[in-house]
Amino acid sequence: MQMGSGFADSGLGLQLRALLAQGRGANAAIADFLLRNPVRATACGIEELSAYCQTSPATLSRFARVLGFAGFAALRVAIADILQNAMQPVFHPVNKLRSALERSDLKGGGGNPVIAESLDASLDNLRATAAGLDLSRLNATARKILDAETVYTLGFGISAHLAAMLALELQPFCQQAINVVEFGGTEVAAGRLMNIGQGDLLIAISFPRYAGDAVTLARYARDRGAHIVVLTDSAASPLMPWAHDALLAAASHPVLSSSFTAALLVIETLVTSLMLGADNQVRQAEKLTDAIAAYLYSDKPGSAAATKPRRRPRQ
Repeated sequence: MQMGSGFADSGLGLQLRALLAQGRGANAAIADFLLRNPVRATACGIEELSAYCQTSPATLSRFARVLGFAGFAALRVAIADILQNAMQPVFHPVNKLRSALERSDLKGGGGNPVIAESLDASLDNLRATAAGLDLSRLNATARKILDAETVYTLGFGISAHLAAMLALELQPFCQQAINVVEFGGTEVAAGRLMNIGQGDLLIAISFPRYAGDAVTLARYARDRGAHIVVLTDSAASPLMPWAHDALLAAASHPVLSSSFTAALLVIETLVTSLMLGADNQVRQAEKLTDAIAAYLYSDKPGSAAATKPRRRPRQ
């Protein structure tokens, strides 16, 4: 991923690479993990990260001081700041479009290299997201969704469509699923969250350019004791401080403010985990099929029903 390479070339990244080059001891192992997984590192607590690196929290704290930080928390903030800077082009879609048009003009001959770049970016996002998914963590998140009393999904802008899709897929497996942003704007969305509390779970979705209302409502839900799962693009996302669990999907794009192909990958993987982890999943699938069977197109090609012309509506 672009932000991963940007991190490796930063001042902190160069320090880590120097420690890794020494090739021995816990410091090299920690440096290797941070260079390979900078996003995951900013989403982990010190105990979780020490388990990943097969070391101790005390060793991680000493490692941070070797790099010149007061402790692990300060190191994690520094990594997030570097990732934030690496993602800055995402916040300037007008500048990206201007740059894309300039590259197109230079190409000449009717070809447009930016189209190929956009395809490559989407494929890179899918690969990077799939490689970075922690399936054990995703399965644990799915279990929390299944155990929740009410599951809320939240997203604004294009993310609203992702939230609606997820809410639709959650319905057969959750006790109650509510899509917070369907119509009416932020005021109505806040009203739908009015009764959220302990035992409930909110899945908040936001990608650059981030919606401020998504952050406000996620904080509101957390303050009332709900469990917060966020689907976003980076540990530097403004949703991250309010998340109990995070699912990350790469979203870089040469022209668009962000790409949503990888977010769909994460949603489909999460729903698959829900289907496999739910109690009586086969029975639930049968009930869903029974409920919608009457509305599905079932005429075979060549049958009388399929070839019968439709009536024209009256003028």
